Amino acid sequence: QVQLVESGGGLVQAGGSLRLSCAASGRTFSSYAMGWFRQAPGKERESVTAINRSGDSTYYADSVKGRFTVSRDNAKNTVYLQMNSLKPEDTAVYYCAAAYYYAMSLNPHHYDYWGQGTQVTVSS
Repeated sequence: QVQLVESGGGLVQAGGSLRLSCAASGRTFSSYAMGWFRQAPGKERESVTAINRSGDSTYYADSVKGRFTVSRDNAKNTVYLQMNSLKPEDTAVYYCAAAYYYAMSLNPHHYDYWGQGTQVTVSS
């Protein structure tokens, strides 16, 4: 069992930055690929980024490529999402997730554990 807790969300103006954190507890964090997803009101959950177990490989959705950066610190059992040049369309609840059986994936069905989410609101 893995417990995930996101933090760092909030209200920011367009063009601003936020850094989300996702702290994991439970089984060995480095055994899991990690992903970030988001869901805006009235929309389906969409993938944002994924990072492999060691942190040396990442993948981004086109909508955030060049603006968001994912990283992880396995010693601290934490994955981060640095979000720069934020846009109003980035407004959503952001979730981190852990996948045990996949090396890296943007498919939410590949993830076994999910956090409760943190709200990010970008004002225009």
